[in-house]
Order: sequence, then structure tokens, then C-alpha cells
Amino acid sequence: MCSSRPTPALMLLGTGSNVGKSLLVAGLCRLFADRGLKVRPFKPQNMSNNAAATAQGEIGRAQALQARAARIVPDVDMNPVLLKPESERGSQIILQGRVAGHLASGDFSRRGDFMPKVLESFARLSDGADLILVEGAGSPAETNLRARDIANLGFARATGVPAVLIGDIDRGGVIASLIGTHAVLDADDRAMIRGFAINRFRGDVGLFTPALDTIAKATGWPSFGVVPWFADAVRLPAEDGLDLMQGAPVRAGALKIVVPVLPGIANFDDLDPLKLEPGVELVFVGPGTPLPGDAALVILPGSKTTLRDLARLREEGWDIDIIAHRRRGGHVLGLCGGYQMLGTVVRDPLGLEGPAGSAPGLGLLDIETELTPDKTVREVAVEHPGSGAIGRAYEIHLGASDGPDRARAPFRVEGRPEGARSADGRVVGTYLHGVLTSDPLRRAWLENLAGKPLAAGEAYEPAVEAALDRLAEHLERHLDTAALLELARSRS
Repeated sequence: MCSSRPTPALMLLGTGSNVGKSLLVAGLCRLFADRGLKVRPFKPQNMSNNAAATAQGEIGRAQALQARAARIVPDVDMNPVLLKPESERGSQIILQGRVAGHLASGDFSRRGDFMPKVLESFARLSDGADLILVEGAGSPAETNLRARDIANLGFARATGVPAVLIGDIDRGGVIASLIGTHAVLDADDRAMIRGFAINRFRGDVGLFTPALDTIAKATGWPSFGVVPWFADAVRLPAEDGLDLMQGAPVRAGALKIVVPVLPGIANFDDLDPLKLEPGVELVFVGPGTPLPGDAALVILPGSKTTLRDLARLREEGWDIDIIAHRRRGGHVLGLCGGYQMLGTVVRDPLGLEGPAGSAPGLGLLDIETELTPDKTVREVAVEHPGSGAIGRAYEIHLGASDGPDRARAPFRVEGRPEGARSADGRVVGTYLHGVLTSDPLRRAWLENLAGKPLAAGEAYEPAVEAALDRLAEHLERHLDTAALLELARSRS
């Protein structure tokens, strides 16, 4: 009797969150796909409010980008467990694309209950694939969470997938983080890690060679390479909201667009196309800082916790700033949860996003919103009647909004009006995500806002594709990709 070998697979773990695992997996997906392999990305468990809509439901935005890099359609099996934080005390559970309840922070060990679904999705994804590239979550050094782990070495051990540990030198302490991770793991977990790589290096790599020897000697792990800083990462959707505060270029004379960053900010990749517009200065404003008074537009982005973020908006005094901005003739755009905040009231009678209750909105749109259990998750074709531009977008939201300003909807979706607009057209709200990725629609909207033609920026979708190609080339130069593929094929 002949036994079939398991599908080749490789897992990238990190010494911590945001060390660049998502980007490395995306780059390797593109690299190996372009070699003719059927590559599929997989992340057992993700914690993020930056989600993407697929035909079957929600997955993390990073896995959607990785699927694109692999030149395949995203699927819910690529991220079977998505935890969407609703507060410091818990998260909404998205299981294989669909809402499956709430996970309190005190019950985090319950994640182990999801392992059967994780393995089920992994098996389906593996069928017919030549290579699975798996992304871990957080760090395997979180030994307090190891007993019920499904995201890191718990998954690796359950499936026999070998792992490579990624350290981020840009944040400092990379030697200690790699050697320290080795030190705290038990022998069986440690054996699943077959090597390490360094990410986000700046400067002369030759100066780091003694450090590589130090790490290899202390851990027994070989180095798979040192990846220099990849500047074009800014052209790719970020998964972590912390990346928003890294600072955008100041562009003198540009149209200033201001975004207040609230705790529950979600689907912030909506704003990515604006970063590539030379006539736009995109400014993210964090807590304790007033909104700039010279903004042409204030955008309230999506939120996973609309009522909580609305309260924080008022605590920061940003409601006063927005009302003053509106009084000066400024424009306001609300996306999804931000759209709901612009209305006269937001109601959450069932406590779907936190404690049950309601609160007055900013009153800039004459609409009312009530959150209901049915969640809308879908991709749609969108038309902007004002310019005739068309594009693609998606919806991920609870509840519905209605009121007189809906009669002036800014968009049409499948023949029906979508969103709301004030009588003077200066305040607009929509449930659509990704609408700004349409180049004609975005540019028509920006030029209407500026009242003049603007210098043409890059076409967004081709810019993303080109960045993925450059990322694959970057990793080809700096990682031992032949050894990584051989390691994936050694899975037993």
C-alpha cells in the first residue's frame, strides 16, 4: 500500500507581533506562485479589525492580500479563526467566515476549542496545493497561552509543519528576542523551529554577520537570511493599526485629509489609495491632539465598536473640532461605523458591540442607525452617479441606517441607492469599503473636493501588483528560498 505524503508546508513565526510575518508570507506567495507552484496562504487564527469580504464570509485583510499575491481567489479557509476586538475585555469570533459568538479575554484558553475547525480548513486548503505558507500570530514565546494554542507551535505540532522564526531588527533587541524565544520553549516545541531570519534590516548587512553566528551558536538554528528594509511596503495594505501612526509625507499645498484614529478603527486600508495621490496630504491624528484646522476633509473610518468610539471621539474633543470644521465649510466623509456616527442617533439594543444602549450621533446627517444581529458581508459593484465612475467595493457591517438624507445617496449598488448625503453635499456617509480603490471614482471625488484638477497619482491596483512583484524579487535576493522550499517539502 502506498501512502501519500502530506502537502509541503512552511510556517513563519515571529518573536512578537508586527515583525513583518504577513508581508514575508505575501512575498513568498508571489515568488513561489511565479515559479509555477499552486501556493495557498493560511493563518490559523488572526486578531484584527481589518477584515476582507470573500464569497463565503470574512477573513483577515492580510490573508486576502496573500491570496492576491498567490494569484488566487481568497477563501475563508485561509483564515478559519478571526477574532475582532470589541474592547479590552473581549472579541467577536468569526469562525470560517461567519459570526460565531463572543470570546471574553478571561476565556482566551477557549481558543483551543477551535482547533478542529482550524485543521478542517487546513485540510481543505491543502487538497490540490503544491505549497501552503502558514503565518503564525503574536509570538510562540507566550508560554502562558501555550496549553490551548492554535496559532503558533500548537498548530505546527498538530500538523507536522516545520517553522522559521522571524526577528525584527528595526525595533531593537533582535538577538535577545530570538535567543530568548529559544530559551523559553520546551524541547518538543523548539524542535519544530528549523531556523531563523532577520527582517527590516537597515545598513550594511556585513556588520551583522557576527550576530548571526551568535544566534546560531546559542540556538542551533541556521540563518535563512537577512531581509533589508522594504520601502515599498507602504504601497501594500497594512494589517496593524499601529502602522497608521508612522507618519505620512508632508506635501506643501496639497489637499489635506485628516483621519482621527479611534480605538476600534476597522478596515483602515480604505485609506491606502489616498497615500499614493501626490495632491493629497493624509494626516492621522492620535489621542491628545486636536484635528488640524486647515483640513479640507475629515474622514471618520470604519469602527468595530461604534458606540464606544463615538464616546471616545467626544472625550478627545474631536466632535467639537469636526463641527467647527463643518461650520467653516469643510467636508466630512464617514465610512461604515464612521457613517453611523454622523447621524442623529446610534442604537445597539441587543449589545452586539458592547453594553446595550444608544447615543446621539454628531447630527451631521439626518439618518438614524440601529444595530441588528444580521451581518452584511458581501462584495458589490458600485457606481458614482455624480461622475459616472464605476468600481468594486465590499460591505462588512451590522445594522442599517435610514432617514431623509438617504434620498441623496452618493452611490448606487446593484441599482439601489447606497449611503447618505447632506443637502449641501458637504457631508457624505456610506457603508462601502474599498470604494476609493477605483481610480476614476477616487480622482473625480478628489477633484470635486479640491475644486480644481489635481496631479494624477498612481493607478492603485497596478501599484499593488508592482509592489508585490518587487517584494518577491527582494526576498529572492535576500533569503535562501531554495532552502525554505526544501524545508517545506521535508514535512512529515
